[in-house]
Amino acid sequence: MVAKISIPRKENKNIEFKERLSSIHLREDKKQHLASQMKFRLENGNGKAIYIIGADDKGNIKGLTELEFEETLAVLRTIATENNAKIEKIEKFNENGKIIGRILIERKQAGIKQHIVIATVGHVSHGKSTLIGTLMRGEPDKEGKHWLYLNVLPHEIERGLSADLHYALYGFKEGKVLNLKNPLDKRERAKIVEEAEKIISFIDTVGHEPWVRTTIRGIVGQSIDYGLLVVAADDGVTHITKEHLGLLLAMNLPVIICITKIDRVSGKRIEEVEKQIEELLKHIGRIPFLIKEEKDLNVIIDKLDVVSPLIKTSALTLEGYDLLNKLFCILPERKRLSEKPFLMFIDRVYNIPGTGTVVSGTIKQGKLKSGSELLIGPDKKGNFKKVKAKSIEMHYCRLEEANAGLIVGIAIRGIKSEEIERGMILCDEVIEPRAVKSFESEIFVLHHPTRIASGYEPVLHCNTIAETVKFKLLDKEYLKSGESGKVEMRFKYKPQFVQVDDKFVFREGKTKGIGTITKI
Repeated sequence: MVAKISIPRKENKNIEFKERLSSIHLREDKKQHLASQMKFRLENGNGKAIYIIGADDKGNIKGLTELEFEETLAVLRTIATENNAKIEKIEKFNENGKIIGRILIERKQAGIKQHIVIATVGHVSHGKSTLIGTLMRGEPDKEGKHWLYLNVLPHEIERGLSADLHYALYGFKEGKVLNLKNPLDKRERAKIVEEAEKIISFIDTVGHEPWVRTTIRGIVGQSIDYGLLVVAADDGVTHITKEHLGLLLAMNLPVIICITKIDRVSGKRIEEVEKQIEELLKHIGRIPFLIKEEKDLNVIIDKLDVVSPLIKTSALTLEGYDLLNKLFCILPERKRLSEKPFLMFIDRVYNIPGTGTVVSGTIKQGKLKSGSELLIGPDKKGNFKKVKAKSIEMHYCRLEEANAGLIVGIAIRGIKSEEIERGMILCDEVIEPRAVKSFESEIFVLHHPTRIASGYEPVLHCNTIAETVKFKLLDKEYLKSGESGKVEMRFKYKPQFVQVDDKFVFREGKTKGIGTITKI
């Protein structure tokens, strides 16, 4: 009679039987199947999976020779690496001269000590994507192709222009830069998250004027720590430069400025652009400070709320990149709301085969653990629905816990992807969220061709919400450019979740303004 291993059904969700594995299972199709299988077991075991090797799918014990056992282990190690996991424990049992194994596999825990989010802004073709791509690679952009690491959509590659927000990262360990040989390699990015003591996440925004709505989403809809304003030495300061700087200031963000492409122009031209930037900053109450050497960083590092460091760079020669790396290495984390209940505004929604519904965004406050029960909403009627967080990922690295400020993707169970929209929230049940149709605010009109009165209907950008609102002026008959006032705003299409002190931008045509929610 063949010996058999029997496990109660309710206990076998994270247990997998494998009779034997060999090098043939590392062929792409079989490897992909095994990786998906392990991912399923890890998710059902909250990051832990148990493999019984030397037994078939029904639990019948077959046993392995020592060589077969080691070969099976080698395959499991490879598949575990694909899932950002590792073999944690190996138990061997002897059954009639053959080996049976019980293998414990666990997700690796990312050891991030610090995480900083930087939004890059600036005019189209000023070198935002090239700057980030070169920082990630750590090598000169001799062929002018580092921008391709950020612009991966076919029409972006064809036109050479960013059309959506793109996310990138690099890290530091023991004060040294952790570069990526291939920033598009998912495993490399996951390894950075796993090994870095400090991670810099970049949100690369859009510089093309018709897509200003996407740029606003990148600045207003994420929990940004710093703004990186990019100005090309050949073009200098433009109206888009000024507009993007205004958005950063509206969010009360410290601003770092990079002059790019300095290898293309004369020293005199670089001085002219420096002067343009200095005049622009002084006009809005910021102090420019040209960084020439490392010791300059120590002068300004604790004054970034009022002082804006200015660094001159060339992606071709790498001039200025060492100073940028040193600055990012010592940049302090800004205040996080980690002690509050978990809250994230949803930016993107995916339906991933084998995983299901995934939402992504920047955690605004609190901590999230894999397996947590959450609420998602509001829907068109203002209701919220219960869901469960199955798993959490950051740049393809699986996390068991994520804190405020992290840009993450969360696989959720209990709702279909088509039921979710950008602007909804995912939150802890203790928040008891309530959707509202209107709120009171204090606004400042940056620009309007005539004057604004009650009944005016711009698009409001608040967190990841982008919806038309109707104005009701509370303390004045009308508002003009440069004026402030109290306004009640009413959402036109559906109730939304907003909070007191949330900052926002409103726009309609060439009209733009900023504000803060004062009363719900």
